[in-house]
This record gives sequence, C-alpha cells and structure tokens, in this order.
Amino acid sequence: MPVPASICLLRTSAIGDVTHVVPLARTLQAAWPQIRLTWIVGKLERRLVGDLPGVEFVTFDKAAGWAGMREVWASLRGQRFDALLQMQVALRSNLLSLGIRAHRRIGYDAARAKDLHGLVVNERIPPRTGEHVLDAIGSFAEPLGLKQTAVRWDIPVPDEAQAWAAEQLPGDASTLLVSPTSSHALRNWRPERYAAVMDHAASRGWRIALVGGPSQGERAMADAVLAACRHAPLDFTGKDTLKKLLALLGRAQLLLTPDSGPMHMANAVGTKVLGLHAASNPHRSGPYSDRRWCVDKYDEAARRFLGKPASELAWGSKIEKPGVMDLIGVDDVVERFEAAARELGLA
Repeated sequence: MPVPASICLLRTSAIGDVTHVVPLARTLQAAWPQIRLTWIVGKLERRLVGDLPGVEFVTFDKAAGWAGMREVWASLRGQRFDALLQMQVALRSNLLSLGIRAHRRIGYDAARAKDLHGLVVNERIPPRTGEHVLDAIGSFAEPLGLKQTAVRWDIPVPDEAQAWAAEQLPGDASTLLVSPTSSHALRNWRPERYAAVMDHAASRGWRIALVGGPSQGERAMADAVLAACRHAPLDFTGKDTLKKLLALLGRAQLLLTPDSGPMHMANAVGTKVLGLHAASNPHRSGPYSDRRWCVDKYDEAARRFLGKPASELAWGSKIEKPGVMDLIGVDDVVERFEAAARELGLA
C-alpha cells in the first residue's frame, strides 16, 4: 500500500472527542514522519489542540453556518489529499466534507453511520461494537495499513499556563478538582451531592477546587455547589482557559466529574478520574486509560428507565432521562474516592 503524503482529519468537536483524535495523529506521525496532516477542528477545540506539532489546523466556526463552511473550503482551495478521515457523522460535518477534495474518503462502518454519512465516503473502517470511542477513532488508521498500538497525547501546555496553575495550586498537597457540569444537563449530578463528597475529601486533608467554564450554566452550578459546602473550596470557575485547565489537572491527583470534556482532558495528562456514569456507558465514553475509579450505574439505569439490561442496548446508547443521575449516591462516590486515595498512597 503506497504511503500517503497528505491526510485531512475531520473531527470538529467536542472537547472530549478531539482529545481522542490526538493519539491517532501521533500514530500517523510515528509511522510516516514526513506526512502532511491537516486537521479541521472547531473554534473552541482549536484552543486545546491547535499547537500540536506537525499539524496544520483549519478552524470551522459552526456558529457561522454556511459562511463557516465556505471559509473552510476557501482555506483548502487547490488542495487534494491522499485521504480524508471523516470522523464525525453529524449532518453538518458530512456537508462540510463535501468541499474537501480527497482520493480516499474513509468513514464509519454502516452501523455507526448516520445523517447521510455513507454518501460522502468511499471506504469504511472495520465494523466493530463494544469499542471505546478512542479505539473507534484509532481504527481510522487501519484502512491506511496501520494499527494504533500505542496511545500517546502529549498535548502542549504553555509555560505561562503552567506558571499560573502553580500559583493557584502551590506545593504538593493532595488535590481533588471538581468539574461539576457537563454540556448535557441530564448528565449532571446534584450540587448538594458534590458538596457532600467535597466536604468528605476536605475532612481527609485534601485541597479541593472547583473548575468550569464561563457560561451562565456553569457559574450557576458552581454557586449552588459552593452554597452547599461546609468547607469552602477554591473556585476557578470561569477563570481558566483550556490550556490552564490542562495545567491545573496536571497538578491534581483526582478529578470528580460527570461524562464531560474535562474527564478526557484529565485522562490525557495522566490524572485519575472519578467519573459519574449513569446516563452514559463508561466502557464506551469513560476515561480511556483507567476506569477503576468511576461509579458505574449504567446497567441499573438501563433496567430502571428502559426496562432491559445494558447488554441489550445498542452500543453507545445514552440514557439521558430526568433523575437518572440520582441513581448515584454520595456513599457510592465516597467509596470510590477512598479507593483511589488508597491506590495513590494518599489515604
């Protein structure tokens, strides 16, 4: 199979999924050091990965609609890639791919394709089920004759972000970061339950800090958590950037969060994750490297809300129902916190 000279990666969002593409880029670069990689990525997501060495980035502003697509197409005018890896099946991304010229257009297998995906690709990755999202993305290397056998991130963190994080979290105190808000509201846990776990960790001598973005929803969640806490944590909500968050995560021992972008950012820098899973399956979308500290109520949620065990659901099914996260109790999370603390030698 001839070695490709140029490959276009199309995965614009979301934060967690974009972190899953980084190991694929590393795999391609390791196999073919001279490869020219172009990555079409979302405006927000570029702030996280846009300084990845050896990759040219083209920003897609989805809020701009058709104008955003035309801007991407204009940036790529005159280019033809040896392969397009179409790693996003949403209709908007499928339409966006129509303006990208490539000899090989590799997409998902039929079972995972939707929104006319099959009309914009001419090859498919191997059909599999039961895969983590990162492994599914990694399998886009296989039609090219490669196998992703190593998973490496090394997302750059600027010195100024490292310095800021060291100023906010000085020393080496055992630190629990709490990122309480998912972009999907029905994946969020109750503020008072977060507060109860945070108070428990504080009583065990841990330093606690809230993290989150500047949106009104994240600020409201943070305020509700703070109001319920007996031991006031540090509050970085709305104060960091994606790079600063990476640096904060690198100084923490544990992150408490629902299924969210920060979960996968923490995993990428090697920080353990206490993930809260009832609405989503941790084996598909949990922290890739180590899911031992996750609370997994997905099967119970399937039985309670859908009347069948998780094993009978289509892989990747979400159970985003009102009240589903209430299946996770404070004691469930405290138990996983204590188990992680023992493993880390911080009990």
